[in-house]
Amino acid sequence: MSNSILIADSNEARGRRLAEALSQRGLQPTRVESGSVGLEMALAEVPELIVATADLALIDAYRLAEILRANPRTQHVRFILFGRDTMGGLTAGLFDDVLAPNIHEQEVARRVEALLAHRARIDAVGRETSTDHEVEGQLSQIPLTDLLQVFHMNRRTGELELVRGEPGRRRERGQVLLRDGNVIQAQAGPRVQGEKALYRLLSWRNGSFAFAPTRVTAAARILTPTRALILEGVRQLDEWESMRGSLPPLGAGVALAVPKAELPNAVHPVTQEVLLLLEIYERVGEIVDHCGYPDYQVLRTLQALDERGLITLRREAERAEIDRGALFDAGQLRQLRDWVEEGRPRGVEPPAAKLLLASPDPSATRDFMQLLSGLPGMEIGSDGPVKSNDIVELGHLEAGEGLGIDWIHLPTDPAFAPAWPVMAHGALGTLLLLSQPAAEAEAALRPLLQRLAHLPEARIFHVLLLRKGERVQAEEVHEKFSLLDSSSLFLLQIESGRDPVSLLKTMLGRVLP
Repeated sequence: MSNSILIADSNEARGRRLAEALSQRGLQPTRVESGSVGLEMALAEVPELIVATADLALIDAYRLAEILRANPRTQHVRFILFGRDTMGGLTAGLFDDVLAPNIHEQEVARRVEALLAHRARIDAVGRETSTDHEVEGQLSQIPLTDLLQVFHMNRRTGELELVRGEPGRRRERGQVLLRDGNVIQAQAGPRVQGEKALYRLLSWRNGSFAFAPTRVTAAARILTPTRALILEGVRQLDEWESMRGSLPPLGAGVALAVPKAELPNAVHPVTQEVLLLLEIYERVGEIVDHCGYPDYQVLRTLQALDERGLITLRREAERAEIDRGALFDAGQLRQLRDWVEEGRPRGVEPPAAKLLLASPDPSATRDFMQLLSGLPGMEIGSDGPVKSNDIVELGHLEAGEGLGIDWIHLPTDPAFAPAWPVMAHGALGTLLLLSQPAAEAEAALRPLLQRLAHLPEARIFHVLLLRKGERVQAEEVHEKFSLLDSSSLFLLQIESGRDPVSLLKTMLGRVLP
């Protein structure tokens, strides 16, 4: 691997900072300030990876990616968009990653390194699959979407076996059959087959895979082109992630809320099949398993029926079946381990990661820690009330695989300003906790934010805590408060009726590097 990186950025100062950050990691960046020059250089000497801003002059990032993807010499170059993906380039397969325009250069460099390492693993699998040898590995290192693309490119024929499961839990199995690189059949568990099974398997983030090159005589049950399957699977996963908190949970009970005579006559085929299955099954998961349509479509249909008052969801069953034993998946734990072990000698036990929390409102801190107490592996450390200027360990979170996160309270009074950089050094991130009225919280936190924002590799997040009856839209907050111009925002609502554990899991997943 040459480690050559092409930076296409019309902002000279930002491009120079990014080049410096990449050079510090042993990479070889080259800067250009227009898409046309970037295209010329990429075609002359193919780079390992391209980082391009959306607003490039002459040829924008979308057109640049389209041209390179259409060229056999450059179609496999990794491509990161630095800016807002307003045209769906990530879903369309033009970009491998999309980074927010306000992200720190050191974080960009970290993501570049991760993508290059990922590319190296895929290349290794590609070399193995070009022979008649069996190939084995972990989905946490090479996702199924990438595996299928490698097999498709090398026109492989054989059986891909997938297994996942944790100690003490039932193991799940899946299978994908390929002929000349095309997916012709898939099975998830004992009864789900076809495209529905493939889309379900594409959501697996951990587990093992084993590919055996062998003659496949089974009849093709999947006729959709493999590339279209992968793109549709990625699209469904993206939508699923964005709506995960609002979709009906698989463990919830479900039943018709109106007599059958009051159901609408002209309905979509998915809705019609779901209504028929409601006469037989009483769990969301059972409906999803037995319906012939993809899981995401079935859950969206159940969501729509619930919103129209045609079905009832029994949330008690959901709460009884919440899995509180897997806060982070294997990939997230690997990211956390890489973070805490960076720069430390091998073989030395990694320390706990440090996550800072600051709020001018002690009651908001108390309410937030009450929410955190419901997380699996969370131990609250402070017995008494925490004041806004206390320096105290709020608690410790066992993440898994010997890794942990210490929650430290950061004082907000400017008198503690000399201590802020010291406490923030090496921290996983700093959560600035706001409560209503947010304008007052913003004013109190502004000195802390301004001081931390100048620190290299500082990672700052905002949590807006909404109490019962309070409502606010994320867009409204971003428009109204300058505090949020260059940071991530989470909205957490107390007593909203939604499971706080799932919301906090989502938040922590985004806080991880």
